[in-house]
Amino acid sequence: MCDICLMNAVKERMLSRRAFFRAGAATAAAATVGGAMAAPPAMAAGHGSVVDMTHAYDGSFPTYFGEPGFAAEQVFNFAEHGFNLFNLTINEHTGTHIDAPMHFSADGQSVDEIPVGHLVVPLCVVDIAAKAADDADAQVTPDDLQAWIDANGDIPGSACVAMHSGWAGKTGGEGFRNADGDGVMHFPGFHVEAAQMLIESTGAVAIAVDTLSLDHGPSADFATHYAWLPTNRYGIENIAGLDQVPAAGATLVVGAPAHRGGSGGPARIFAMV
Repeated sequence: MCDICLMNAVKERMLSRRAFFRAGAATAAAATVGGAMAAPPAMAAGHGSVVDMTHAYDGSFPTYFGEPGFAAEQVFNFAEHGFNLFNLTINEHTGTHIDAPMHFSADGQSVDEIPVGHLVVPLCVVDIAAKAADDADAQVTPDDLQAWIDANGDIPGSACVAMHSGWAGKTGGEGFRNADGDGVMHFPGFHVEAAQMLIESTGAVAIAVDTLSLDHGPSADFATHYAWLPTNRYGIENIAGLDQVPAAGATLVVGAPAHRGGSGGPARIFAMV
C-alpha cells in the first residue's frame, strides 16, 4: 500500500473511532442523568495538590559524564503526514531518572522488575539545603536522618527518603555539575553511613537526590551506590520540586520505565500532598 493510501486509511479509522466514542459518551451521560451511581473520585482528588517532581529535559540537560544524554529525530510531522512522531536516543541515566538495583550489582532487579508496590510510596524529605549552601560537598548523614525522625516520627515502611539540597534550581547552568579545574564535580549526596542506617533500621525502598548522583560529587568509589542498590532498593536522581512538599505526609508516585533488562531510565514522578 502506498504511503498516501496508508495515511488516508489511518485518518478514516480515526474519524470512525471518534464517532463511536462520541456516541458512547452520550449514552454514558444519559445513564448518569437517569440515576446511575457516580464513579468514585481518583486518588489524587483526596489530596490537596499534586506536585510535579520531574525536570523536563532535552539534549542540553546536564549529565554525570558531561555528554548529551538525549536526542530526538522527527520522522513524521503533522504538516506533511497528519501526525507527529520522533525517534529518540536516550541514555538511561538522563534527566529525572531511576537507578535500578542492577545498575550497580551483578544480579539485582532491572528497572522493569521493580515491584509496582515500591513505586507508590510515602515521601520523607530530609532538608540539608542550609548545609549545602555553605558546602557543595555536603552529605546526608545518620545525624540528619535522626533529626528527621526526632521531628517527624519513624520513617514509614516502603518509604522514599529524599535529599533536599536546593540543587534542583541549578540545572540551567554549569553550577549543577559544579566541576572544578581538575574535572572533579562538587554537589551533595547521601553518605554511605546514612544509606546503611536506612538499610539496617528502616523499611525504606528508595532514596532520591536533587543532584546528579546518589553519592556526592567528589566520590571516587560510589560507596552509596554499591551499598544501596545491591539490596534491591532503587534510587532516583535529579528529582525536582522538593521545596514544594512537606517533610512528611506526601505520597510519591514514580512512573518508572519498563524496558526489559534496563539499568534505569527517565521517569515522570509526582507527589500527592
